[in-house]
Amino acid sequence: MREALAEAAFQLFLERGYERTTVDDIVARAGVGRRSFFRYFPSKEDAVFPDHERCLADMTALLDGRDGRDGPDPVGAVCDAARLVMRMYAANPEFSVQRYGLTQEVPGLRTYELSVVRRYEGTMAGYLRRRWADAPDGGLRADVVAAAVVAAHNNALRSWLRSGGVGDADAAVDHALGLVRDVWGSAARGPAADPRGEAEPEGSAHVAPVVGAAAEQGDDVIVMVASRKAPMWRVVQSIEAAMAAG
Repeated sequence: MREALAEAAFQLFLERGYERTTVDDIVARAGVGRRSFFRYFPSKEDAVFPDHERCLADMTALLDGRDGRDGPDPVGAVCDAARLVMRMYAANPEFSVQRYGLTQEVPGLRTYELSVVRRYEGTMAGYLRRRWADAPDGGLRADVVAAAVVAAHNNALRSWLRSGGVGDADAAVDHALGLVRDVWGSAARGPAADPRGEAEPEGSAHVAPVVGAAAEQGDDVIVMVASRKAPMWRVVQSIEAAMAAG
């Protein structure tokens, strides 16, 4: 019934326009009573986004399964959670593209969509706050990372929607979320050689002690050992810290 009502509503929105379609029109097209509509949808706006509640529930379940201090990389977990949204859109490209066009035309739907996005972001931020509860600035980091994940995901999603749903949606969002993980990710995807004989996470940078002729002559020499995937800001930060330490 929920799917039948959502389909009837969307067909009418496309045929008559969103503002000219009433709940009575929708239930008449679906062949049910008015009470049935409000059993499934609190408002007409909700009928435009019938799949988000299920996706939010799936996201919550995924993150609950990754909870616990000893779980996998929390940034990787919220990136995986964001992928659920893209997969939801990619499961029905035609509907997703048509809905995107409708939301661009109706200001009220854009506002509603933003409220849904905030719920996704809040779900991810809440998970990160739990994971980083004891870390300095854990709450701030959680909010910043959740916002970055949403921004990266939405950039890829909207580019895909504007293309008419053409192309590899998964690859687009993977690329966007990869940028977030390069900056904020804390889990190693593979060990990098450490001059101290320890394994460091991929993406790390380390200032190694200097041994050689230049050091023996008293010259100021810094040797940087960094993963190829280390972001430039981390490399510069390590060099500045070493120089400040004298």
